[in-house]
Amino acid sequence: MNLFKYLFILTPLFLSAQVKEVEQDSTVVEYLIIEGDSIPRTTINLDEVMLLHKLKFNNKEDRIRYLILRRKTIKVYPYAKLAADRLDSMNTRMASLKKARDKKRYTKRVQKYIEGEFSDELKKLTRTEGQILVKLIHRQTGTTAFDLIKELRSGWRAFWYNTTASMFDISLKRSFDPVNVKEDYLIEDILQRNFQSGILQEQKSAIEFDFYDLTNKWIYSKEIKRD
Repeated sequence: MNLFKYLFILTPLFLSAQVKEVEQDSTVVEYLIIEGDSIPRTTINLDEVMLLHKLKFNNKEDRIRYLILRRKTIKVYPYAKLAADRLDSMNTRMASLKKARDKKRYTKRVQKYIEGEFSDELKKLTRTEGQILVKLIHRQTGTTAFDLIKELRSGWRAFWYNTTASMFDISLKRSFDPVNVKEDYLIEDILQRNFQSGILQEQKSAIEFDFYDLTNKWIYSKEIKRD
């Protein structure tokens, strides 16, 4: 199972000009010049913040399961993020290389670096942590671990297989599916909360979904039915 090695690697129609002046109170005054007329518009630049629902659990067991899932998700997310970063860097670099020999040499160099840097840590993962990691790799890259190995099998396959085969039996074809799998929704909930708190560095999901719609499906709709 060698995926890690493999992995780590407006324009408005009528707008002719727009000028921004930042004042001392952080208010931005935009002057929109449309057909010779200037129209001032005052706005305040604010970062987008996702409003999250208050956590509630039906019983003690549900709370404990959530806390265990949170601990495991926080532990493995950085590896999935790094996988996406390395894959993006690798693809960019590979696109600039013309000779197959140079591409092979570059792949081996990245592979060696990743193995030396992270193999010991990956070997410490439990089976469930490994499965969450596979899901998060799909979230971060948009491709399952299985397909990534299949696509980039040269050099990367051995690392993932050798590192994980002896540790746990996991499905490399497992996808991240918060629309249909509640645990995956809970993983996304954990990520969003820890992005906001600064515990995890945010990386946008490569999988398209609406978190608020999922919250309505998995949380609020069930509360209404219960009532």
